[in-house]
Amino acid sequence: MSLIVSNLSCQRGAKTVLSDLSIRLGAGHAMLLRGPNGVGKSTLLRGLAGLVPVTGSVSLHDLPITDRDAYEENILYAGHLDAIKPQLSVAENLAFWAAIYGGDPYGALDRMGIGHIADRPAGICSAGQKRRLGLARLLLAPRALWLLDEPTVSLDADGALALAGLIKSHLAAGGMALIATHIDLALEAEVLTLAPAVVQADDPFLTGSFQ
Repeated sequence: MSLIVSNLSCQRGAKTVLSDLSIRLGAGHAMLLRGPNGVGKSTLLRGLAGLVPVTGSVSLHDLPITDRDAYEENILYAGHLDAIKPQLSVAENLAFWAAIYGGDPYGALDRMGIGHIADRPAGICSAGQKRRLGLARLLLAPRALWLLDEPTVSLDADGALALAGLIKSHLAAGGMALIATHIDLALEAEVLTLAPAVVQADDPFLTGSFQ
């Protein structure tokens, strides 16, 4: 299984954010997106998640992004927001996602270290607890590709360490991860650094320009 991106471009209004980007990511591998704010890291992740329109070719395990249902069955996107309902309990929030993805919500809460607050209204949880709850979705039914946008935001050192462990387990099982982060997660990963007009990467397959 692999993610293959060829000549991807994306515009926001009249502004070109990403241009002619090509990436290949194989099973068991991770790629870290680096670069200053506003350079297009979040746009790239949202584009690969099907949340913003892109041009070019994107396929995952030979499933093109245009085959929306089949493609999206194989990805999981975690953005800046935790996507929780404050009026629901911690467990009820994750049960909602489990109804969509499948999986064991209580087991996922335990692995994220928040099983003891399962009955607490999500709205009164700390920022770190909310982040752990949002990331607990990663532990529901398996998805081949994780698209993670600054996943360590609001996490303490223990939370970041736990997240790194989850990512390593996902990769060991043959999954893939594309992660925008400025934090060292101690992962063996390729690095793609985005800049306004250049790409610096440690894989010659990675090409493109950014504005």
